[in-house]
Amino acid sequence: MYSFHRQYSCGISPSDINSVTSTGSGRKEADFATNSITEVTAAAKGATALYPSVHCVIDVGAEEGRSIRCETGGKIIDFAINEKCAAGAGAFTEAMARALEIPIEEFGKLALQSEKDIPMNAQCAVFAESEVISLLHQKTDKKDIAKAVNDAVASRITSMAKKVGYEKDIALIGGVSNNVGFVESLKRGLESEIIVPENAEYVGAIGAAMSVS
Repeated sequence: MYSFHRQYSCGISPSDINSVTSTGSGRKEADFATNSITEVTAAAKGATALYPSVHCVIDVGAEEGRSIRCETGGKIIDFAINEKCAAGAGAFTEAMARALEIPIEEFGKLALQSEKDIPMNAQCAVFAESEVISLLHQKTDKKDIAKAVNDAVASRITSMAKKVGYEKDIALIGGVSNNVGFVESLKRGLESEIIVPENAEYVGAIGAAMSVS
């Protein structure tokens, strides 16, 4: 828990703060916050503040993936969340990278080297890890497995986007946007270019700040 009884190295003291908005899965635990909004609202507001032309926001973090259809200004039309299984989120990719003994920072780059399409049938991270190990035993190249993993995650996210409907422009935010292999897989799945903001994992924080009237 952060303490607001200290001076931070950035030079901001408690007296400089007019309000604090919490968001994310632990937002209700931030009892010092003066305002609270959902991750969906924060994502939509943040992405459209940076790129007013955006009408679809795809947010993929460690534990969840979500697709948000919105209007200018971040007004939400519809959304879908993949919250019951890690197979559509970053934790899935991290688990598969460990199984392949590849640093997560290199996972996406390695996937870009593959030109093969290998279907990954498992819908669960546990079973998918067994499938990855089986592919390794079959002497499948790690780059092809990495691409298959990214394709599998992108397929689940694409399905959510199609469920709620999407149109250009599309913005991808969240930590998984740092995975260049996933970004390419998602582009193919959506058959569209995608805007990836700089520091995309902090767009929700921007949206939280924008929510303060």
